[in-house]
Amino acid sequence: MGAVTDDEVIRKRLLIDGDGAGDDRRINLLVKSFIKWCNSGSQEEGYSQYQRMLSTLSQCEFSMGKTLLVYDMNLREMENYEKIYKEIEYDALAKVIQHHPDRHETLKELEALGKELEHLSHIKESVEDKLELRRKQFHVLLSTIHELQQTLENDEKLSEVEEAQEASMETDPKP
Repeated sequence: MGAVTDDEVIRKRLLIDGDGAGDDRRINLLVKSFIKWCNSGSQEEGYSQYQRMLSTLSQCEFSMGKTLLVYDMNLREMENYEKIYKEIEYDALAKVIQHHPDRHETLKELEALGKELEHLSHIKESVEDKLELRRKQFHVLLSTIHELQQTLENDEKLSEVEEAQEASMETDPKP
């Protein structure tokens, strides 16, 4: 339980002290020195307290000046980081843009592809027309073959009938 209490004390001191420069302690010392100076009896003791107060006040002013300089430096650094971030972002964007062709080239390519598409569409139509013609010709050919087969079958049947009649005539005596 004692360690937890120490941790809490340390946290509170860090919160109060800020960056850990001991400014709150110096101010407390300055107030105590001021009270001692006001209550000092002798001139020598008062002068000594006065010198300590000036020294502590000088340290506080120095610390405050240092803190202001650090604050200004931090602001400038933030501005620099923002500039660098924008430059990095710009460079990344420029690299992406460099990978793509410019608008003029892209329009040329689109025009060429449009012409090629149109040419291929004409070829497709031509091939489809030719295919339709070949289908019709093939249909006519099949119909002709079918008719020829019918004719050959009819001729065969007729031939068989004639042969059968001739054979029956030869076997039948003439009256």
